[in-house]
Amino acid sequence: MNENTARSSYVRTQRATEGWTFLVESIRNHRTVGSVAPSGKSLANLLAAPLRERTPHSSNVLEVGAGTGSVTRVLLPLIPRGSRLDIVESNAQFAAHLRELVHGYPNLREKQERIRVHNMGVEQLTTDRRYDVIVSGLPFANFSPQQVDDIMGRYLDLLRPGGRLTYFSYCGSRWVRALLASGPEARRQRDVKDLLNRYHRRYAIGCWSVWENLPPATVWQLRRPLDSVNHSDALTARPNAKM
Repeated sequence: MNENTARSSYVRTQRATEGWTFLVESIRNHRTVGSVAPSGKSLANLLAAPLRERTPHSSNVLEVGAGTGSVTRVLLPLIPRGSRLDIVESNAQFAAHLRELVHGYPNLREKQERIRVHNMGVEQLTTDRRYDVIVSGLPFANFSPQQVDDIMGRYLDLLRPGGRLTYFSYCGSRWVRALLASGPEARRQRDVKDLLNRYHRRYAIGCWSVWENLPPATVWQLRRPLDSVNHSDALTARPNAKM
């Protein structure tokens, strides 16, 4: 069995159980999971695009909110020798699934020691490492404005100058929720959207719609400025979140 055949067989086996695992955890923890289905292939490929553009250069990569690994599977074969991949997932069931995915992935034996799954939130990740690429799968639409502000600030701190962040949101989800929500919930949705828009105006370099995803999604790509030698100064200019 050659490398491509082994990889295809492994991916099919993983996907057979992934959908069910994702659905069960979504029902149990919808606020932190944020969807009822994993990201589709087109969405995953777009989220991983900054790493693909850096190949074959070694990179430090951080994936946050990896779920059952739909984006992780795209990242793994793109990781060049000498690179580091940290996968952060707060859901214990998902983290266990991700460890199985990494340990069983074909032809990764020489990279295993440089790939780590961390069962925690990104706020709890302790590292002096700075990342070339951060891929976020967190459901910002479910969080408070303060949580979103803290996480976005953490991402920008963890990026090296010139490093890129990709994340996505589902098209129209905020409008639907706002229509159905109570006053405080609608206000929270509005404040999160306004907060992210301020980050977009300051840092965004691209935005794409993925209509074939279920549900359709929008991918944002942000870049930490090259002149950010010490990002702590820039944090004072970060937008203030409303509670």
